[in-house]
Amino acid sequence: MMTLQYRHVDVFSRRAFHGNGLVVVLEADGLPATLMQVVTREMRQFETAFATSVDLQARSASLRIFTEDEELDFAGHPVLGAAAALHGLLGRSERPSEQWALRVGQRTIEVRTTLGDWWIDAEMDQGVPQFGPAVVGPLAAALVEGLGLSREQVHPDLPLQVVSTGLEYLIVPVRGLEQARISHPDFEALLQQVGAKFVYVLDAQRLEGRTWDNAGRVEDVATGSAAGPAAGYLMRHRVCLDDEPLVLHQGQYVGRPSTIRVSPTPGGRLWVGGSVAPVASGYFEAETE
Repeated sequence: MMTLQYRHVDVFSRRAFHGNGLVVVLEADGLPATLMQVVTREMRQFETAFATSVDLQARSASLRIFTEDEELDFAGHPVLGAAAALHGLLGRSERPSEQWALRVGQRTIEVRTTLGDWWIDAEMDQGVPQFGPAVVGPLAAALVEGLGLSREQVHPDLPLQVVSTGLEYLIVPVRGLEQARISHPDFEALLQQVGAKFVYVLDAQRLEGRTWDNAGRVEDVATGSAAGPAAGYLMRHRVCLDDEPLVLHQGQYVGRPSTIRVSPTPGGRLWVGGSVAPVASGYFEAETE
């Protein structure tokens, strides 16, 4: 029998059933990747986080993050949600603010958590954004068309550009998000040509974005791993000041409005965070072969 404790939280919202849902499986040591993938598909969240090597005294753990299709080297809302879930294990008699070291892939991410009334605020150090060259010409036109957009709907003064704080996003600046969708039958191949893992369509005026899995089947509610690149892009192109915090919006098109905070530091590092609301807790109990 498999018995695994889990927490279900909603990230980037103080209210349950808003924000981006996440299941955090606690003490997943020894669980094979194949079973992690099965659990992720069973839960049908955009991503599921599995915590291993949990050391509450040292405020540290390792995370493995899965979508329904694959394991990711980094993702934003699972890191924040996992840190909040671990803080919840400490109980409210402990210090209201904590600092965590969470190992994801080949990096260790610093995360800060603070108790709210019924939620937990969490923010993570995403580092300094890395920028690729502007995407222009026929490939840019193919990417825009693959998003169901016309060239006139793309912002005239801002470039398509790949930006990363751990996961490469193609930032596509637009004037209005309503019509954006992935319509190309092999959009992932187009992204690979520019060195991007995913696309983030960004309304620079409204500070609002949208993204999907590369098949266009599922729209992500709120994307922490894209918030750092999007904020870095806005600061680099002087849409926003590079020394002031900003708030990005996402999720209204799937009925789960979410807010993501990004705070720059004098050294250029970006802290990305938001509130995490508890939803449910329990155990997986299933017979496995």
